[in-house]
Amino acid sequence: MPPKVALITGITGQDGSYLAELLLSKGYLVHGLIRRSSSFSTGRIDHLYKDPHEPDARLRLHYGDLADGSRVSTLLEAIQPDEVYHLAAQSHVRVSFDEPEFTGSTTGLGTTRLLEAIRMTGLPCRFYQASSSEMYGISPAPQSETTPFHPRSPYACAKVYAYWITRNYREAYGVHAVNGILFNHESPRRGETFVTRKIAMAAARIARGEQKELHLGNLEARRDWGYAPEFVEAMWRMLQRDEPDDYVVATGTSYSVHDFLTLCFEHAGLDWERHVRFDERYLRPSEVPDLIGDASKAERLLGWRASVRTPELARIMVDSELGRNTSAVPGPTAPAASAGLPTAAALPVPPR
Repeated sequence: MPPKVALITGITGQDGSYLAELLLSKGYLVHGLIRRSSSFSTGRIDHLYKDPHEPDARLRLHYGDLADGSRVSTLLEAIQPDEVYHLAAQSHVRVSFDEPEFTGSTTGLGTTRLLEAIRMTGLPCRFYQASSSEMYGISPAPQSETTPFHPRSPYACAKVYAYWITRNYREAYGVHAVNGILFNHESPRRGETFVTRKIAMAAARIARGEQKELHLGNLEARRDWGYAPEFVEAMWRMLQRDEPDDYVVATGTSYSVHDFLTLCFEHAGLDWERHVRFDERYLRPSEVPDLIGDASKAERLLGWRASVRTPELARIMVDSELGRNTSAVPGPTAPAASAGLPTAAALPVPPR
């Protein structure tokens, strides 16, 4: 029986890299969409990549952009995926206030272009849309699949559009499309400008004497922080069900930025108050005060439940920055660089 084929947009991001690992471990042939640029940004998947000329290579990378609908259609026809995981987006909430039009085009309309390409090519694939807890905004916690959306940023507005266009293609055209409404999920592979990674990096650097201060904005915002490798497992489980539906994925716990800061600095043996300074430039024009997910539907129908909570997550991330062994952590962790693994810059250019 031939292996299942998956296409991942945003494969070079945190979630894309963990999802690629998971699917490869399950025997999939994985294709990833990457944007053409003058430099490679494939560090999170370098350990997975093999020269496509090798007989056991099961990861293929393709240049493409979600702003180019014709290119997306061409790729879908050539790849013929069984499953499409749409993770690509301009995903930084604070940046979306500075670049609202770009955020809307990539995060919102990018989903439409992909769904329309699936419809036009007639592919019988299953489609996963990466929706976000930010869509709930100021709706009271805990938030579930039935909680009304009240987005408070251009990013959240774009995600609400993508959520509803996904449902529209499911209901209007019969596309097997699901929305995974993921609450905050972090890991050592999180981008360095995101607050959790920024805090973990600073704790380690200050502990080593490489940095003196950390500048942050609102410390009172509360989030439901989980562990990214566990969350991509939920994505996969959604597409294995015969009936497409929408699911909240979360831990069901809430911690403030202040809490996460305290956990990270204490784990590094530091008093955060001696090193953290307030900077109003990191404040959002409109804030989301409290997000707590109710993932009971995912537990009931997918058999999925988070095991890593915020205190353990903080330890995982700080230990990674300090170079400590995290092999006892449940689920995959970011692998150490190996002298035997070439970087993407040394690999053949992905075929168009």
